[in-house]
Amino acid sequence: MNLKRRNIVITGGTAGIGLELVRQMQQENDLLVIASNEERLEHLTRAFPRIMTCRADLAQLSEVEAAAAAARRYFDRIDVLINNAAIQYTPTFVEESFDYASIEREVTVNFTTVCALTSLLLPALIHDGEAAIVNVNSGLGLMPKKNSAVYCATKAAVNVFSQSLRHQLEDTNVRVLQAFMPLVDTAMTTGRGNDRLSPAQAANAMLRGIALGIEDNDIGEIRLLRSLVRFAPGIARKIMKAA
Repeated sequence: MNLKRRNIVITGGTAGIGLELVRQMQQENDLLVIASNEERLEHLTRAFPRIMTCRADLAQLSEVEAAAAAARRYFDRIDVLINNAAIQYTPTFVEESFDYASIEREVTVNFTTVCALTSLLLPALIHDGEAAIVNVNSGLGLMPKKNSAVYCATKAAVNVFSQSLRHQLEDTNVRVLQAFMPLVDTAMTTGRGNDRLSPAQAANAMLRGIALGIEDNDIGEIRLLRSLVRFAPGIARKIMKAA
């Protein structure tokens, strides 16, 4: 898919990989960024006056529905939906700092909202041109680590959802793509590991994958991880447990 003169909806485009995607796409496309932080959205529109924004708490389905309605008002047709927003809580279930209330929020933002936006925006994605739903995933969707159990589960769910959705949309114009990210240098990964991709590198690799139509775009070390999961799952499990 040629990413020029496209109508693109992206969640979580105010920081990290999402911000880099916006930075690289905004000059030649029409973008709507859906995110929760009003201050960051205002900063985004000052930096990139061409883009449109919509504030929504993606843990609240009523606000997700309102954001989808806004997207339908802005665009009569949508060419790309990028489900990028995600949150991660690291405490294990046996730690005192574990917050029971975080379970619902993490599942909703990382998985339920992906399904909801897909459903609500699909009528605008089905048209006579090329279109794509792009779900940003993680190596933790292939093999979990010890902490962040709910996050790992949501990413595994997004992986299976994406595969099933491909079957459902195979006779339409809509491609379902995933970008499997390694450790990327974002606020979510502060203090974790030294070998992190920059957000710009991750965004570059992701956009190349969209342009080439790669269904499961394994970025950076994810290529090795997928091979280990397939041929040496015990080694993959040991490595990822302490990731």
